[in-house]
Amino acid sequence: MSEKFTKSMARNIYFGGSIFFIFAFLALTFDTVQRLPARDHRENITAAVALGKRVWEDNNCVGCHTILGEGAYFAPELGNVYKRFGNSKEAIKAFIKSRPVNGIPGRRSMPQFNLTDQELDAVAEFLKWTSEINNANWPPNIQG
Repeated sequence: MSEKFTKSMARNIYFGGSIFFIFAFLALTFDTVQRLPARDHRENITAAVALGKRVWEDNNCVGCHTILGEGAYFAPELGNVYKRFGNSKEAIKAFIKSRPVNGIPGRRSMPQFNLTDQELDAVAEFLKWTSEINNANWPPNIQG
């Protein structure tokens, strides 16, 4: 290559690359917008699921737990807790009711939120609904 690298060559590479990546971004965005409705299950939102989400937010569960990869990493991922507990809402409610387990030094412990039976049912329903989301195999293992 005996030619010198000129300003016009650099400009052409810059603009050509920019245009290429803009088109690539637009194509990937279009593909995502086309695929997401097939993965959505908003039609399954009930009043109990909505109340469960409200209880989740009011008690700042995301301050310790992650759900579908979002949140704090202090406590386990809860996007698949329904499956992890054997597809049982009763097991989830019993676990929440049994907190805290004190007496183990140096171990993290979930606080007792003193939720009503209606709130416990709603949280369990919300976690069941969350486990049914097509999450592209996240988390990668059942333990969360």
